[in-house]
Amino acid sequence: MTKRRTDGLSKELIVKAAKKLLDDGGEAALTFRALTTHLATGYGAIYHHVANKSDLLAAATDDVIADVMTGAVVDTEQREALRTVALGLFDAIDAHPWVGAQLSREPWRPALLEVYERIGGLLDALGVPGQALFDAAGALVNYVLGVAGQNAANARLLTSGEEDRTAFLGKVAAQWADLDPEKYPFVHKASAQLREHDDREQFLAGVDIFLAGIATLR
Repeated sequence: MTKRRTDGLSKELIVKAAKKLLDDGGEAALTFRALTTHLATGYGAIYHHVANKSDLLAAATDDVIADVMTGAVVDTEQREALRTVALGLFDAIDAHPWVGAQLSREPWRPALLEVYERIGGLLDALGVPGQALFDAAGALVNYVLGVAGQNAANARLLTSGEEDRTAFLGKVAAQWADLDPEKYPFVHKASAQLREHDDREQFLAGVDIFLAGIATLR
């Protein structure tokens, strides 16, 4: 017989347990049965704090993003602050792959609103004008979340398989190198960099390219 917990159960503890289950096994692992086992409690105690799995998944996502926003140093020059926020989101989604999917699933939740508010505010402080501010914020948020989400999905796919990242990229790079250079000149040339490239550094390079571009909008 499973021993029940004797201390109080808070929403914070439930969300922490949910994040652990999600990190270990993805969304399929987050069930209320698994939660009751992990927390040594009953269903009623959990339902007292969260309505359903969707509510809990959203709360876990809000918690991850809140940590990023709190931890990002923004009392520096706006460009550096934008890089810090972008990289914080990239790292958070890399550590918690389920976050990217949840952000796109429920864009009205506080998590994505916080992302838009922080990035939009920093772009505004940089002097991006009028309609361009709305477009620039949307473009940068979509870039950050899109690349971070794809990177996390690729990492999870490799983790579940037999190949590691180096072996996988080596195989793809070899395939690219064998392509007809007249038909695929760029891909053929890029094959030399594909094998050794760093996803995090490439992501930041994209942010820097974006920031260089918005400098022309002022």
